Amino acid sequence: MKKTKLIAAAFTPMDHAGELRLSAIPEVVDFVLEQDVDGLFVCGSTGEFSSLSVLERMDVLAKYHDAIAGRTKIFAHVGSNSIQESRQLSKHAATLEVDAIAYAPPSYFRPADVGAVAECLVQVAAAAPKTPLFYYHIPPLTGVNIRAIDLLPIMAEQVPSFAGVKFSCTQMDDLARCVQYDDRRYEMLFGADEMLLAGLATGASGAVGSTYNFMTPYYRRVISAFEQGDMELAQREQSEASHHVHRILKHGGMNAIKATMNVAGPDCGPPRLPLQPLTEAQMQELGDEMRPILHP
Repeated sequence: MKKTKLIAAAFTPMDHAGELRLSAIPEVVDFVLEQDVDGLFVCGSTGEFSSLSVLERMDVLAKYHDAIAGRTKIFAHVGSNSIQESRQLSKHAATLEVDAIAYAPPSYFRPADVGAVAECLVQVAAAAPKTPLFYYHIPPLTGVNIRAIDLLPIMAEQVPSFAGVKFSCTQMDDLARCVQYDDRRYEMLFGADEMLLAGLATGASGAVGSTYNFMTPYYRRVISAFEQGDMELAQREQSEASHHVHRILKHGGMNAIKATMNVAGPDCGPPRLPLQPLTEAQMQELGDEMRPILHP
């Protein structure tokens, strides 16, 4: 049986002035690799890509690439509101010989339909034709509400480097059809930590998530029980993991998840505007709740 991939969505370390703190990345990588992950997904939503310049994204990816030094797989997110920026980021990622690139579609002038999404992916693939390409399907943030299954036949015909979908959506019927498409031709990486078990049961071969940076043991127990066929135990383990995630999210969104990383291990600093850091009182409460969970 193939090992179920857990890929940590990497944070972008910053200082309190909102500047990149690239020097923190090697420590972050060492900590995350100790969590038993199978890769890092760099400059995605968790990495605050939309708040970074193109040059900053290149610098962050290069630093992660150097720090990883071949110890695990690296996925580079190249999505942008500008197709030219996405092509530029794709070319840069290809020069670093990353394991895969992922593309989330524009969210300001949105693609009108699946055909427009496909055209964007064709352009991105052409900039890095030898690098496996994933579509980053995250309608709650992009507002691009296509069904991923409708994209796959177009990719099969037009993009030889297309490798699969990072499926950050809870339309499980769509995921199920993507998994089964053309005799499981493409890899499906599920993107909802709180629903990992549902993704596994639907057939996803792995997952990408922010809380895999510091809570991987909880999810490995979910996976172990599922693979042993003990669904009742898998449900209990998933419920426990989800409970801890909800304890984090009551303090906010990505800002609270980044703050939890600071409680767990290496200090990744605050988020960049427009995200707001947690207040001192929130940080105190978060730390009191999560330290026993993260450092049992």
